[in-house]
Formats: sequence, C-alpha cells, structure tokens
Amino acid sequence: MSSTPEPALLSSSIPDEQALPQVKQLVLGGYEIDTWYMAPYPEEYSRAGRLYVCERCLKHMTSHFTAERHDVKCTALHPPGNEIYREGNVSVFEVDGRKHKIYCQSLCLIAKSFLSHKTLFYDVEPFLFYVLTEWTDGHSPARPSTCKLVGYFSKEKNCTKGYNLSCILILPTHQRKGYGNLLIDFSYLLSRREGKLGSPETPLSDLGLLSYRSYWKFVVFKALLDHMDTAGMSINDICNKTGMRVDDVITTLQTTDVLRRHQPTAAHPHGQFYIHFDRQILQAEIDKYAKKNQRLTIDSKLMWTPFVQLHTNASPSK
Repeated sequence: MSSTPEPALLSSSIPDEQALPQVKQLVLGGYEIDTWYMAPYPEEYSRAGRLYVCERCLKHMTSHFTAERHDVKCTALHPPGNEIYREGNVSVFEVDGRKHKIYCQSLCLIAKSFLSHKTLFYDVEPFLFYVLTEWTDGHSPARPSTCKLVGYFSKEKNCTKGYNLSCILILPTHQRKGYGNLLIDFSYLLSRREGKLGSPETPLSDLGLLSYRSYWKFVVFKALLDHMDTAGMSINDICNKTGMRVDDVITTLQTTDVLRRHQPTAAHPHGQFYIHFDRQILQAEIDKYAKKNQRLTIDSKLMWTPFVQLHTNASPSK
C-alpha cells in the first residue's frame, strides 16, 4: 500500500442530515450497493452521491476513473493485520484499530451506511476488528489471488463487562449465506480460547436479537445432545462448552421450556430447577437450523493467541 497520507475520511463533526447531501450508493467489489442510513462522510464525499471503495484497502474515491487507476496501483491483497483463521476460501483477519486506524475508520463508515445503531467512527484504537473475507482469483500474475470483504465484527480490547462482540456487519451482497452466524460463532470460539465466557454488547437490534436467540438455541441443544451419554450436565457445563454466559444459557433454556422447576417442598420452598428435554425434539431443531445454510467455525482452523495489552509505568529520571 502507498505510504502517501490519506485524506481525512471522517468529518470533524457529525453532519446534520438536512444540511448535507448523503452518500446514496457504494460501489464495492463490483456491486453497486444502495446505502440504508446516513454515514458522517465529509461534504466533498457526500456531494458525490456515489463512492467507489477499494475492497482490499477500503480507500474511498469519488470517481470511477480514480478508482480504476487505484485498482491498478493498489498493492494490498488482503486486510492489514494477521490472518488468524482459514477454512476453504474463507479467512478472518485480526486488525488492531490502533495500528491500522484509517482502515478501521473506513470499515466503520461502511458499517454506518447499513446499521442504524452504529455510533463508533472516530475512536477505533480501543478495538480489535475481525474482518471476514473470501479469497478469489485475482486474474493477474502479479495478483494471483485477493480477498473480497464480506463483513466484520469489532471487539473491545479490554472490556470490563465481558462483551465478546461490539458491532457486527455482513455486507448486503453477502447476506443470507450463513456468514452472520459464522461471525457470531467465531466470537464465542475466541472466548473459549481465552478461557472466558462472553456475550454480545447490549442492547441488540431486533434482527441481532433474533440471530443470537437462534444461535444460542442451536449450540445449547447441541451441547445437551453431545453430553447425553455422561452422568448429568449442569448449566456451568453448558457455559464452558459453548463459551456463553450463565444468564444467556438460562434464558435460552427457559424460553425453550428445557429448564423446569419442581413443585415447592418443605426442604425447597421455591422449588428446584432441573433440565428436561426430548432428544427427538432437540435433534429436529438442530436439523432445522442446519438446513438454513448456517456456517460454523472449526476450532482447529483458528491460529490465534489472545490479545494482551501491556501497560508500562515509566519511572521518573533522576
């Protein structure tokens, strides 16, 4: 990638929707994608109405001619950062918002064009971005294969609330392919590798909540069926197997009528909770979920060490 400084992509203040024209369309990866919401592009970008985005380095341009010239010169083959997962033609790259600020800000602007609740644009440094891509034929000896942007999720580096996902986006051109489920599953794969229990940042959008409830039901049911031949399974066992937090597991069990309560007794005036399910019903739900072309991660394909942020206290010179 060129070392020439990029022009500021972010406006100095959030623009008034009535005061500035909006970017109506993004040209990305050969697709002309109509935007759904206003993103805070500066006026010179918003005036263009249509922006051309390099799917490799995410540089934004206002003309087709400039985009074509950039495509010839751009040396990026994939997102910056480390490739930490590959399965077939799908890869996930971990991108540090502090080290690759312009790229991550560009990613956030694209996300805002399709997410109503997206508010993070400027302060990307405290976050890690997990960028999902597809490898494709580059049709050039100098560029034999390149990555096409599919989507991403962000995660706060040091989240005191234990969130394993802050924001998630799958580009409209890649939706209904199971990629959203793949990123959700990937966020829990990272949590399990860290030895932690995780949960998405709240509040979730209506669509996000539906996606998570469907995913939670699938992984909890699968954990129960996989554990049937052993002597009992506790809620903590389910948490450790899935990476889900206790409250998310309990909510899932309650809403699916798997977690039940005995009648109160003298010894247990509030009744004791127990897990009860029909194996055929759970298997039917799992099969139904699998038919929706939902993608899941493969643990052995993850090549990753958890992020550790070092804090140094410089001693005053004497």
